[in-house]
Amino acid sequence: MISLKNGLYFYQGNNFAKQLCTKAARSKYKCDFGSKKALGQPTPYTHPHLLGENEVTPMIKKEEYQCRRQKLLELISDYSLKNNAPSKNHMIVVPAATKQYMSDKIPYIFRQNSDFLYLTGFQEPDTCVVITSTQSPGGHRTTLFTRDRDNHAELWDGPRTHPEDAPEFFGVDQSLPISELPNFMASFRKSSSCVNLWYDFESKVNMETANTVRDYLKDSGNKNFDSPRNFIHKLRLYKSPAEIALMQRSCDIAAKSIVETMSFSRPGIGENQLFAKVDYECRARGAEFLAYPPVVAGGNRATIIHYINNNQLVYGNELVLMDAGCEYHGYASDITRTWPVNGKFTDCQREIYEVVLEVQKELIQLCAKMPSLDTLFECMCLLLGRKLQEIGIVGVQPSDNYIMKAAYQLCPHHVSHYLGMDVHDTPSISRNIKIEPGMVITIEPGIYISEKSSVPKQYHGIGVRIEDDVLITVNGPVVLSRKCPKEIDEIESIVCEGMTKS
Repeated sequence: MISLKNGLYFYQGNNFAKQLCTKAARSKYKCDFGSKKALGQPTPYTHPHLLGENEVTPMIKKEEYQCRRQKLLELISDYSLKNNAPSKNHMIVVPAATKQYMSDKIPYIFRQNSDFLYLTGFQEPDTCVVITSTQSPGGHRTTLFTRDRDNHAELWDGPRTHPEDAPEFFGVDQSLPISELPNFMASFRKSSSCVNLWYDFESKVNMETANTVRDYLKDSGNKNFDSPRNFIHKLRLYKSPAEIALMQRSCDIAAKSIVETMSFSRPGIGENQLFAKVDYECRARGAEFLAYPPVVAGGNRATIIHYINNNQLVYGNELVLMDAGCEYHGYASDITRTWPVNGKFTDCQREIYEVVLEVQKELIQLCAKMPSLDTLFECMCLLLGRKLQEIGIVGVQPSDNYIMKAAYQLCPHHVSHYLGMDVHDTPSISRNIKIEPGMVITIEPGIYISEKSSVPKQYHGIGVRIEDDVLITVNGPVVLSRKCPKEIDEIESIVCEGMTKS
C-alpha cells in the first residue's frame, strides 16, 4: 500500500498481501485473483507475500501498465500529427529479451528488456507486445504475444503464461502465441492500409522479433517506420508513486547492505569477500540481484574508476571504495561509499574525503534549483577545483576555466545520470535538459589521485567517491539513499565497532 506523507510517497509493506493469504481475508476484501493456475511469473495467488490485489508486479497494478501504454500511444500520435505523418494508423512493436546461454544448456540469469517490462510487467523471455491504433472507434488495442505451448519445456523450466490467461492478469485486450506475430502484423497492414510502424532496430534484445519486423517491412514495402525508444524513455524519466516506493526500498536494501559490509571490514580482508558480503546482504533483504558488477577497490585501485576485478587484499591504512546497488522488482539503486579498512582515516585521506563530501552536499542542495545534469557537472568541477586549491593540491589561479580543467583531471567522469529501471536509465534522454519533479538522479563527485599524478606525493593512491540517489520533488531534493552513512565520524564508528565484535 502507498500513503502520502509530507509530500512524499511511502510503501507500507506487504501486510495487506499477507492478510489475503487467509480464506476469511479473501472473502472480507472480496479479492478476485482470477485463475488459480500458475503463470510464468508470480501472481497474488501464488505469491501473496509479494503481490496484492490487481498487482502485476509488486506495488504496480495492471491499471498503471494500461495507463503507460495509453500515454505512449498519445505521445506518438501527437508527434505524428505535428510532423505530418502519412498515416494516423500506428503499430508499436516492443520485444521482450531473449534467454542467453553461458554454455550448452546453461543459461545466464534472465533479465527482462526494461522498455518491454515498463509497458507490460511481463517477465517471460522471447515474447512481444504490439500496440495498435486506428481511427475507427475502439481502434486502440494491446496484444501480448506469449511463448508457444511446449509441454516438454514446461516440465524442465516451469509453467508459462498462455494466451487465455494473459488478458485478465496483464490488462491487455488480447493475447496470441508468438508464432502468430508475422500473421498478425500482415493482417493489421491489410486492414489498415497505410501504417506507421514503430520498432527500435538499434536494440539487439531479440533478433528473432527484429527479423520478423524486417520481413514485414520487406513484404509490405512500408517505408514509414521509426523507433519508439525515445518516447518510452520520456515516460520512464518521471517516476510514479509506486515506482518511487520501489526505488526507496531498493535504496534502503543497498544502504543497509553497504553498512553491514563496512562493519565486516578489517585489515587483510579480500575485495572478493567484501563483494560477497554486499551481494549476500542485498539478496537476503529481498533484492533479486546486484544492479551491476560492483566496484570493490582497495588502496590505489580506487583510482581506477571502473575497477571490477575485486581480487586483491586490502591492508593497513588503505581505503575501500565500494560502488554497489541492487535491483528490487525491476528498479535499481546505485550507491558509493568510501571508508578506511582499519576504521581510521589518515590526515590526507580525511582531507580528500571532506572535499568530496562538501561538494556532494552542495550539489544535492543545488538540485532544488532544477539545473540540468550537465550544469551540475560544471558546478562540480568548479567546486572541486576551488576546494582543492584551498588545501594546496591545485595551483592558485584566478581563472575558473583553469580551476575546472584541473578538477576534471582528478575527476574525469560525469557527476550524475538518470536512475530507474536501469542504472544508467533512459539513455536516449539528454543530460542537458533541466531536471523536474518525479525524476531520480545520482550525485557522485569523486577525486582519484593516481601514483603518476603531479600532486604532492602524500596524496598518491587515494581514491574517494561518494554517491547518493536523489528524488527531485517540488519541495526540494530527497536523498533516497539517506540510510547509508557518509559522515566521517559515523563511518569510523561503524568499521571500528565491527572489528571489535569480530
